[in-house]
Amino acid sequence: MNTTATGEKIGFVGLGLMGHGIAKNIVDKGYSLTFLGRKNRKPAEDLLGRGAREASTSRDVAAASDIVFICVTGSREVEAIIRGPDGIKEGLKKGAVVVDCSTSDPVSTVALAAELKALGVDYVDAPLSRTPKEAWEGTLDAMVGAPDAVFARVKPVIDTWAGRIVHIGDTGDGHRMKLLNNFISLGYAALYSEALALAEKVGISPPRFDSVIRNGRMDCGFYQTFMRWTLEGDRDAHKFTIANAFKDLTYLESMAGAAGIANPLGNATKNAFAGAHATGPAEQFVPMLATHIAKVNGIDLMPTKDGKKQTI
Repeated sequence: MNTTATGEKIGFVGLGLMGHGIAKNIVDKGYSLTFLGRKNRKPAEDLLGRGAREASTSRDVAAASDIVFICVTGSREVEAIIRGPDGIKEGLKKGAVVVDCSTSDPVSTVALAAELKALGVDYVDAPLSRTPKEAWEGTLDAMVGAPDAVFARVKPVIDTWAGRIVHIGDTGDGHRMKLLNNFISLGYAALYSEALALAEKVGISPPRFDSVIRNGRMDCGFYQTFMRWTLEGDRDAHKFTIANAFKDLTYLESMAGAAGIANPLGNATKNAFAGAHATGPAEQFVPMLATHIAKVNGIDLMPTKDGKKQTI
């Protein structure tokens, strides 16, 4: 246990793929943690075994906490957790802080911040980058939107689960930057997918394609995790769902519209994911976009693993 942890009591709502690892690191590094359990009992049982306490409602989590972290899908879910029956808003004390680690719509973020400010509660957006593997290891990236004094207060807690923290600006700027970050990464995914389909169509297999891109100027960490599905059939290489990717790109489209800027590449990327989202199962991840784009063009890029054809 890390004896440098402050006396802040931490609450946590959202023990999903990312949230479980984040919450684990908070409690392992010395903070008192109260969490809201889920139907999937494995994360709850793990945290209970580490000394955390379980609450039955979001309101109870807030009532027991000085700083409450939320890590869910997006703004609709965050708003329900804060404003809904037995929501966080009903249990918050004056002087508390709510930290939204979801990828949310900045318009919603700013509105929630104003709503909670009237109660004497600060609101921070701290969306994440990287994967559940880094969440478990405590080496995520975080881009934080908060006034300076509030950032200084929450940073020691974020340090427990993030290897890189960037204070982007005021509340809302973290979510704005996250949408830009995801626009770039998901744009890469769309480019790789179309390039792989075209390569296969003209007789260049994924391994031959990879032999040129890997270790060249076009290589990057995202490329390497993305390609593990096509080359190796690794479903867990990048466990970020196509549904969430599509949601984030609709938020980007909204942000671009509000800013009055043309966003043709963002729209093209969104449309690439829209088709995969509409036709595929719920549990499919971003690297599988390559399989979908190929299928639309009559090409079979479904990978094999251990000699067996994979399925999405």
